[in-house]
Amino acid sequence: MSSSVRRVTEHPMPRSVEPETRPDLAALGRGARAAARKIALAAPQEKNEGLTAMARSLRASTPVILAANARDMEKAKQESATAAFLDRLRLDAARVDAMAQALEEIAALADPVGRITARFERPNGLVIERVATPLGVVGVIFESRPNVMADASALCLKAGNASILRTGSASFRSAEAIHAGLVAGLEEAGLPRQAISFVPTRDRGAVGVMLSGLDGMIDVIVPRGGKSLVERVQKEARVPVFAHLEGVCHVYVHASADLNMARDITLNAKLRRTGVCGAAETLLVDRAVAPTHLAPLVRSLIEAGCEVRGDAATLAADPRVTPASEADWELEYLDAIIACRVVDGLDAAIEHIERHGSHHTDAIVTKDQLAAERFLTEVDSAIVLHNASTQFADGGEFGFGAEIGIATGRMHARGPVGVEQLTSFKYRIRGAGQIRA
Repeated sequence: MSSSVRRVTEHPMPRSVEPETRPDLAALGRGARAAARKIALAAPQEKNEGLTAMARSLRASTPVILAANARDMEKAKQESATAAFLDRLRLDAARVDAMAQALEEIAALADPVGRITARFERPNGLVIERVATPLGVVGVIFESRPNVMADASALCLKAGNASILRTGSASFRSAEAIHAGLVAGLEEAGLPRQAISFVPTRDRGAVGVMLSGLDGMIDVIVPRGGKSLVERVQKEARVPVFAHLEGVCHVYVHASADLNMARDITLNAKLRRTGVCGAAETLLVDRAVAPTHLAPLVRSLIEAGCEVRGDAATLAADPRVTPASEADWELEYLDAIIACRVVDGLDAAIEHIERHGSHHTDAIVTKDQLAAERFLTEVDSAIVLHNASTQFADGGEFGFGAEIGIATGRMHARGPVGVEQLTSFKYRIRGAGQIRA
């Protein structure tokens, strides 16, 4: 989260957005701010009815959503998008239903607003409570994942926030169709449609306008996309940011790892879905088990269709391995490619992750409980796992219903950003006539 926030009235809207777009974006911000006040005061049951109505509307809108997505997919193919990109963009009936199910799961969560997170009484009789409150208006900037439209807006709504969402041109039609389904559900439940606002332009200048804060209308920005987008957001935003730069995630096969377990976890962590931020990008194999584990692991990856880029030891294990460059240890491939290195024990593995990782998600495979505890304690990542796939880096898998992103910073939110992380707090103090001396 950004540590300093200045009033955005000091910074005029960027000239890169055409004049006719500015009034629309300003009106969008004002509408979201007005809706945020109503959503913040809505009863839990009102918000839950809105979420379940949104889920019904999404399912009913499936043909329209899929038709819009087909147009986005065709355009992406014409532009020679990668297989991983197309997987992130693609929707089918099952994925639309999964979005609807996520909304229903979010509705079933405990309401985060109004939680008393601390309560104490002072010697003078004052009773002080710390109470969870909504953030206000959350701006979400995302690229090729249409499901972010549903997940992010639903999480914001549950936490009493309004949201303004801007997608990239690749998923514009899909996101627009999903938005139409969501606001139809909102209106059915009697909630303001401006609680979920969609930026109706592909113009990239709109991103700059959002980062300026829309004249004080946006309280926090969440970027979901590639490294260039997130770096731009962190550099230019004049409001707080929940973000991670990239998911350079590791699987470390320790000296006491079971080979079959290591194989299963590695294949799942890398290949279940290569385009997600929790996909493993580097495999580290302990030198103590390299003679027995390295070749089978590399062979399994290659035979499953994954390119392996390795160090000298990995090159010697299989002739199909290509040499890894120094840059490979810090690349987020988001594709069926993995870097592989042999390391001299637990200390070397932790040092490699600290030096080359992105503090996102890292896993150790081992039967040694002491080694596992050291790894879990010393690896400074938002999510660390023992004997489990890095693909569990997902808010739904944490029981959060969904996530608005995986935050790798150390302020306010870290790991999956769910409904609780989308709240702030205030102090309520109850007295009986006390005055200060």
